[in-house]
Amino acid sequence: MELRRVESRDVEAILAIQAVCPEVAQWTMWDYERVARGEMAGWVAEDAGQVVGFLIARQVANDIEILNLAVQPDARRRRLGTALLTSAIEWGGAFHAESALLEVRASNLAALEFYEKHGFRATGRRPRYYTAPVDDALVLTAKIS
Repeated sequence: MELRRVESRDVEAILAIQAVCPEVAQWTMWDYERVARGEMAGWVAEDAGQVVGFLIARQVANDIEILNLAVQPDARRRRLGTALLTSAIEWGGAFHAESALLEVRASNLAALEFYEKHGFRATGRRPRYYTAPVDDALVLTAKIS
């Protein structure tokens, strides 16, 4: 497995992963092209030359915000999500970010368990934040050491 920054050649593969992961934010091709241009930070996980996961983040003041994270369903449970999240945290550490934050569907128990395992704690709730289906967002935060 190899981790690297998102490039324009990755956009179609990222969209394909997103299509089979309805629980993640459904971004457009244009959004991911912005990531490839460096307007946001992004990493992909490659296995045997195939993109099997991605993470998108941005700097917000003295924090990092995880905007989107997905791993292809048949590639899960291989620590790819952990590797991607670690890359983002290390990136934040390089500019002395104080914490990492994100929003996740309140009903996404697998994601909540994953983030809790990595030190994130619920710090807020946004009622009816998500649509299709309607769901609350939990705001999760973790300190970056």
